[in-house]
Amino acid sequence: MTVLRLDVAVTRGGFVESTHRVHAMVVDANGAVVASAGDSSVASHWRSCAKPFQVLPLLASGGFDQLGWGDDELALACGSHGGEPEHVALAAAMLSAVGLEEGDLACGAHDPLTPRGAKLLRETGSRPTRLHNNCSGKHAAMLALALTRGWSTEGYERDDHPVQRAALASVAEWTGEPPERIGRAVDGCGVTVFVLGLAAMARAYARFAAAQDADVPHAARVLHAMRTRPFLVGGTERFDTVLAEETEGRVVAKVGAEGVHSAAVPDRGLGIALKVEDGNSRAQVPALIRLLQELDVLPREALPPRLAELARRPLRNTRGEVVGEIGPLG
Repeated sequence: MTVLRLDVAVTRGGFVESTHRVHAMVVDANGAVVASAGDSSVASHWRSCAKPFQVLPLLASGGFDQLGWGDDELALACGSHGGEPEHVALAAAMLSAVGLEEGDLACGAHDPLTPRGAKLLRETGSRPTRLHNNCSGKHAAMLALALTRGWSTEGYERDDHPVQRAALASVAEWTGEPPERIGRAVDGCGVTVFVLGLAAMARAYARFAAAQDADVPHAARVLHAMRTRPFLVGGTERFDTVLAEETEGRVVAKVGAEGVHSAAVPDRGLGIALKVEDGNSRAQVPALIRLLQELDVLPREALPPRLAELARRPLRNTRGEVVGEIGPLG
């Protein structure tokens, strides 16, 4: 097992101003630990990294195909989208397909996560709706599961609802953790969030990465959708989208709030889980890029320009002047 240091530093004028400690685990398809960083015993809320597994019950039930949905809907259900017009329209269409509308979503409204989404919304003079919530695709899929299974949609977001119990069972299956050992709380979008160790998170993504080879058809469909529809997983210049585009789907990453990130490397059957200890999102992308470089998944030199800019992000003052950078420590 390789031990890595992925901590991130914020420098200003050549001096370190702040540091972020980063923990990570890398597991292969056989469950063996390939690499780690920081404290391998760290547990965290999995946040939106769990989305690929939360949608699997809808596929397994047959409800997804019953609705005639395809890769677009599947990618949005797994995504943390940027609230751009394409995302909003697709989420609305998913709801319409099951006879519902924006008001049926349990997630709250928030501003679009991409500059393009925010700019286009401002130009229309409109306010953000629940459809702009980055989790609206996931919620639409959860509502679809309730309706196609004949369950009430009321309280679908609550921990004791069959929709959330199905999601828990899926997460337990893929992480290999008994349901009673998985911590649960309320996510930012209102549904159940799962508390797990980094090893369990990485194990699930390693199995996800190997889904095609292991002949796990529902998971393979999810992986295919995320690899081929990267814009719907994130949005304009969002990291998960950029990474999938620049690697041509060789890496599928899923962002989570509070400094959590998970990734699958299908060609090598690797699963990755990463947590910035203090939850600061500015550190997780440089740390994940460095980790992928250490694994020789990304080149150590001559990164594609879009990834190079994210690996060492310029720190700017209020006048737009570059005064430092955010990047790996050391």
